[in-house]
Amino acid sequence: MESKDQQELAQAQGDAVAMPASPDGTPAGAPVVAGRPVVRLPGLDLRYGSNAVRLTLRQWIVVGLVVVLAMSLVPPLWERLEPLEDAPDYRVPFELSNDYWLYQRWCRRSAGRGDVLVLGDSVVWGLYVLREETLSHCLTAAAGGRRRFANLGVNGTYPAALDGLIDYYGGDIAGRDVVLHFNLLWLSSPQHDLQEERAGEFNHPALVPQFWPNIPAYDESLSRRVSHVLDRNVPFFAWANHMRTSRLGRGDLPTWSLEHPYDNPAQAVRLEAPAKADERHEPPVPWDHPSRRIGKQAPAWVPPAWVLLERSIQWRLFQSVVRTLRERGNRVVVVVGPFNEHLLEKNNLAVYRRLRDQAVAHLRGQGVACCVPPTLPSELYGDSNHPLAAGYARLAEWLVEQEEFATTVMGSR
Repeated sequence: MESKDQQELAQAQGDAVAMPASPDGTPAGAPVVAGRPVVRLPGLDLRYGSNAVRLTLRQWIVVGLVVVLAMSLVPPLWERLEPLEDAPDYRVPFELSNDYWLYQRWCRRSAGRGDVLVLGDSVVWGLYVLREETLSHCLTAAAGGRRRFANLGVNGTYPAALDGLIDYYGGDIAGRDVVLHFNLLWLSSPQHDLQEERAGEFNHPALVPQFWPNIPAYDESLSRRVSHVLDRNVPFFAWANHMRTSRLGRGDLPTWSLEHPYDNPAQAVRLEAPAKADERHEPPVPWDHPSRRIGKQAPAWVPPAWVLLERSIQWRLFQSVVRTLRERGNRVVVVVGPFNEHLLEKNNLAVYRRLRDQAVAHLRGQGVACCVPPTLPSELYGDSNHPLAAGYARLAEWLVEQEEFATTVMGSR
């Protein structure tokens, strides 16, 4: 049964008369419930009486226009205000690998000053080396000052992710000289090739195709897929992700507040991004050192040597990267490897070489300049595909001497 207070409130809501106000501002004769006057105004539905402000359609349109204007102006304004390091060997910090808004700024800066842009995954980024030891730095040194090479590598950007990165955040890479690294590691197993359905964390999920083509390994809800599409196409959302990643540790403001209950959020969301230490992500120890315990391997290459290379998801999307870059008027040279062949079992090595040769033949058949560096000495590898500092130096010296490389990006045309 209803309480007495509830009955009185219901009766008061049924009274629709406007009453003269008493000296304290309360309408005279207004019913009282639980010691408080209940006031009903003409045209006001008390079921929604807690909403103090209600907007008309015209007011909602004005609010919408203001929000759209703010969302359009904030990202470019913040880009002008937030400093971006301009060092010759700058690379996106490892901790900010998912900050695609920052990557887009670095693309714009590097392309705008006419650098040769070096694209790829952690092999380009330099997992075992400092920024002064990366492939891009070594290429600049080997070129003798004729060209400057910019490090646009991002950790974990397998071809399917690199395709999205270039499509949606690399629009400034147009009419430039580009060195594109192709890492055959991403064809070394059905899992690496994204052919196996799997649960758990997925690296760079915002960059892979959300709806088509289908990626068997990518299992995500519809709402998350739509969210990723919005992030790609609405600069404000990419900027918001930048703020979360660089200021709030990749979380949102409520989560950050719970983790920092005594800190001022305004100090976290400051103009200058927190400095990120640029260090080796892994110690520079050769792969065959006893402390590493990395033995000979026999990857389950995808596809096998008797299957068409086009069956590989990563290979198809790598071709999409090459096609996109060339359609934008870029001069592209692809560097395949050098993979650590010392690590492969003898029979497995033959499969790897056949896949590599198929890829190179296909690229050259499409008129794409392609360089296949020789395998480096065993002690110059940190693992199956990452060179150490001396390995990058040797690789760069070899590349600048190659005709396809020189005629494409060294200006020797």
